[in-house]
Amino acid sequence: MPKYQGDVGGEGERVVNTHNARNGEDVIGADRHVGTLTSPPFELARDWLSFWIGGGKHAGTCVELWIGDERVAHASGRDDNRMSRVHFDVRPHAGKKATLHVVDSVSGPWGQIALDDVILTDRPAGDGATLEAREDWGSMSLALLRAVDDADLVSWPDFDPNGDVHAALGARGLGREPALEATRELGKDLVGALGVRVRLAPGESVTLPFVFSWHFAGLWRDQLLHIAGWRSLRREYANRFANASTVARFVHENYGELADATATWNRTWTDSTLPHWLLDRTFANASTLATATCLRFDTGRFYANEGTYCCAGTCSHVWQYAQTVARVFPSLERFLREKIDFGIAFRAETGAIDYRGEAHQIVAIDGQCGCVLRTLREHQMSADSEFLGRVWPRAKRSIEYLLAQDVDQDGLLDGAQYNTLDTAWFGKNAWLSSLYVAALRAGERMATDVGDLRFAARCAQVAERGSRALVERLFDGEYFIHELDPAHPEANNTNKGCHIDQMLGQSWALQLGLPRIVPLEPSRSALRSLWTYNFAPDARGYRNAMNAQGHVKGGRWYAMEGEGGLLMCSFPKGGAELATGKSNDAWAAGYFNECMSGFEHMAAAHMIFDGLIEEGLAVVRAIHDRYDAARRNPWNEVECSDHYARAMASHGVFLAVCGFELDGPRGHIGFAPRLTPDAFKAPFVGPSGFGTYEQHRDESGLRATLEPTRGDVRVRSFAIELAAQARARAVTVLAGDVATPARFEQDGARVVVTFAHDVTIAAGSVLELNVVTA
Repeated sequence: MPKYQGDVGGEGERVVNTHNARNGEDVIGADRHVGTLTSPPFELARDWLSFWIGGGKHAGTCVELWIGDERVAHASGRDDNRMSRVHFDVRPHAGKKATLHVVDSVSGPWGQIALDDVILTDRPAGDGATLEAREDWGSMSLALLRAVDDADLVSWPDFDPNGDVHAALGARGLGREPALEATRELGKDLVGALGVRVRLAPGESVTLPFVFSWHFAGLWRDQLLHIAGWRSLRREYANRFANASTVARFVHENYGELADATATWNRTWTDSTLPHWLLDRTFANASTLATATCLRFDTGRFYANEGTYCCAGTCSHVWQYAQTVARVFPSLERFLREKIDFGIAFRAETGAIDYRGEAHQIVAIDGQCGCVLRTLREHQMSADSEFLGRVWPRAKRSIEYLLAQDVDQDGLLDGAQYNTLDTAWFGKNAWLSSLYVAALRAGERMATDVGDLRFAARCAQVAERGSRALVERLFDGEYFIHELDPAHPEANNTNKGCHIDQMLGQSWALQLGLPRIVPLEPSRSALRSLWTYNFAPDARGYRNAMNAQGHVKGGRWYAMEGEGGLLMCSFPKGGAELATGKSNDAWAAGYFNECMSGFEHMAAAHMIFDGLIEEGLAVVRAIHDRYDAARRNPWNEVECSDHYARAMASHGVFLAVCGFELDGPRGHIGFAPRLTPDAFKAPFVGPSGFGTYEQHRDESGLRATLEPTRGDVRVRSFAIELAAQARARAVTVLAGDVATPARFEQDGARVVVTFAHDVTIAAGSVLELNVVTA
């Protein structure tokens, strides 16, 4: 089997796998083979037929169970080389003769099926486990958090969810002793209901807090086979709760605090001058944390897929786009840097970071750059420098790995550059090299913070060369391109195309307050080109045109007919015929026709930061409209799977419209609103609290307030942006009712106010800044 398939799992030395590369086929050719494999007849002498299955999730790549000429069960793969365990319930066919068929009738991408370890068993887990140890074993509970008379409470397990609830309440007869528990035979639905009757006088009201709780602490462990100790892993909440009832009791005992914290965040987030649709779209993806994309094990480890049950290993080249977790729950991302990227996934001898941790031990160059940038972000979202002090030696080594990929130290990457578009690219590429230059600038900043000035100077020197080379060599006068390596004509590429990520490094640098990767004007020109060439009000029309040309075909339909989006890559100056490489590796080039929201959010944030505000907002609004509740789940931006992690780049758009800047250890915070700066209000999150920022600006000056609503914020310096041409004459600062001495410096419209000492403002207090202008 090809090494790129990785560890497919299974048992013993051999498996069935129809990805046939033994005659020298490439990855496309290996999937073109078709055929079937049929077992001899066997008796269904046990309750379950259990086996490992992998490969494509097509209807034509499957394992089928036949009894005579009737197919009674079937299963497909998950577009994953690693096999997962499947169990057919064959109790209805006990004693009958059956045959098992392995079917591969698909010759396109993921035209493969894998099978191993077929067993008949009376234990559906297939490993001798008890029923309670099954991954989906658990409990649910309904509860009312209010004292009521037993005469007014009804609970019953034989509730008909399709019936008349009100009639059922009346027929049940209020006053009967509540049924507190119910069980059902395995395989039958477990349903129930809880009702209460209250008597209200005219004008009277009552609040009835019901709780629906659940406790399913098991994990689909066939997705976790690469993790040491995978057999015993459970969800973290198993350490705290025994079942759903204990969860309900916890909510009951802590209801006041939980409800208050939730309501406080909700009020803080929505009490804003920003459009509510924008607040919704930029924060909705935080819900990804509550899906199967993200897991917290009982060992304390935070772990994530790319999407729900898709693409394991907290993949660095996808997660480096996500901003929400780091900006709202920063301790989770600090854990990933310290324990995973610079722990389990780190190779000390080279500084390489395996992009999927234990799941796949190779480097993705964009993921490597992203780990460096995220390390600075996690440092900035910390209250002090302890995190950076712990990780810096390995962070530095990871930057040295990147420098080693730049053979001539010209600031542009060389050699094979495996990346999030799932192939290795070659040549001088603005996308990946801009990310590399941004990582060097992040390295310079962190090295300066820890006092490693020699390494800071080295990073700065190569970064300056890279910034020059990006413009002088890869800017075609309109946008940034990909200069091909003639030694690798087989590789995917964008050549003369206008690529959505061409200045990804600049987008990152703006979020972290780093020096510019390229000057403002070529950056704006590239963004205008994306708007001109890549924004499609009707994405299907563009796709049809590309398919008609016959060069870049296919792609997944994330934007349908009549839906707008920012395309991954357009070819206004030709070059589409070169994009697939001479091997016609079209499966990855098909990405260029797609509208993937994570990439769109990152480009939109860059647009807003660099002054293309309406264009950036239009891109985000197109995403928001695609995920209108009338069309799709508004909390589920889809890419390779549901609830895709990359979509959490949406929070970067929120940072951009606020012009937010933060350096927690330095005690620095700043705002430069891009929308309604004369009357602006928006939430902020710092290392130890969250709250509201508000400013009012006119010809006489600017008044700004920072008001934590939970926790606190420590401030030593405060940046604001005045109106064009305004000059600051005087600054006053009030921390609560206490005047605080401060000085200020102005550079253009930006004013940085530095206090004489640290000021800590807790919830309930206000930091007020007044700038008088000439």
